[in-house]
Amino acid sequence: MAVVRDLRVLLRFRDFRRLLAVRLLSQAADGVYQVALATHVVFSPEKQTSPAAIASAMAVLLLPYSLVGPFAGVLLDRWPRRQVFLYGNLLRATLACATALLILGEVTDALFYASALCVTAVNRFVLAGLSAALPRVVDSERLVVANSLSPTAGTLAATAGGGLAFVVRLAGPDSDALVVLVGAALYLCSALVTLRFPRDLLGPRPDALQPQLGAALTSTARGLVDGIRHLAAPERRPAARALGAMTLMRFCYGAQLVMVLMLCRYAWSSRETDGLALLALAVGFSGAGFFAAAVLTPKAAERFGSGGWIAVCAGTAAVLVPALGLPFAPVPTLIAAFVLGLVTQGAKIATDTAIQSTVDDAFRGRIFSVYDVLFNVAFVGAAAVAALMLPPDGRSVLLVLSIALLYAAIAIAMHRSAPQ
Repeated sequence: MAVVRDLRVLLRFRDFRRLLAVRLLSQAADGVYQVALATHVVFSPEKQTSPAAIASAMAVLLLPYSLVGPFAGVLLDRWPRRQVFLYGNLLRATLACATALLILGEVTDALFYASALCVTAVNRFVLAGLSAALPRVVDSERLVVANSLSPTAGTLAATAGGGLAFVVRLAGPDSDALVVLVGAALYLCSALVTLRFPRDLLGPRPDALQPQLGAALTSTARGLVDGIRHLAAPERRPAARALGAMTLMRFCYGAQLVMVLMLCRYAWSSRETDGLALLALAVGFSGAGFFAAAVLTPKAAERFGSGGWIAVCAGTAAVLVPALGLPFAPVPTLIAAFVLGLVTQGAKIATDTAIQSTVDDAFRGRIFSVYDVLFNVAFVGAAAVAALMLPPDGRSVLLVLSIALLYAAIAIAMHRSAPQ
């Protein structure tokens, strides 16, 4: 199997193995923590969840990164990435323990969201740094394969972490704090693995560092303008187009996630545990789609090009989303979760590769941070739109058809811009 062979080749690189371990542990912890938050907000028996409540929670947790993200990028291009991974994961482990205490103390939602906000804020630095550091541990010939396997393996780890969280959560109605502590332990393990890297191995280059923090912060605006100008150069326009398409696909994914949450909570089950089990199945099917994307994308991107493969992914979703989503039944929706996992992750792999292949190392941190900010804004925007369109049980024909039309528009635009 080609994916197994490619993985064996990459695992010969010692530093790639270490960076992959950091990613797997960190993103598994993310999966555990995110499911803990979702179940506490959506599936707590005492809460009457609505699409508007879900959208509000997403806005509280994600919108502030529209401000944090640009600073993360500029600082990532000045701080040793190894130190970002080490201290970032240690900080998240500590903050996750604080979140567990807040859950046990039954504090107000505002304080709970503030704690969760701090944990996920650090995540912006870690995820952007992992993508920016990848070209430092593999050679250019294997970068596409590494982009297929490493981020996808991280997504699968997050899915597995989410599955672990579901199992722990189903053990009892008051187990949310225990789930969060499991995530804290995984964050700590990721920090310990980071210690095996030499301090400067993961970049950026020492001559690109600006050691004074004050000077780095004051140059944020100039650095972002330079980064966007760097991305807008003619030779990097394919990467810019891919980034725009991926942002819109993230919007589609977010809207459908809110719909599935409401279907699991109210339309398909009357008990909390049944709704959680259905949501866990949907997450599992989506994870299988991520794995399929890792297998298919290297050959598909080689055949169609990065932009062409994104067009294929979006076109596939445009056809299958209404076909599988309009029945509003569990089985077709689970199949749709697999398809969406495949096309979303396939497009993401192609976008990551396009950016890494064309953006200079000194700019990668800020570009991936902008990438991350666009993801968050698109996700929150999708939740807000879904809140306006979804009825209480989650069944909305208009939302499904609107998403399908947006996928179709992405496919047409990317096909027209792809080299013939």
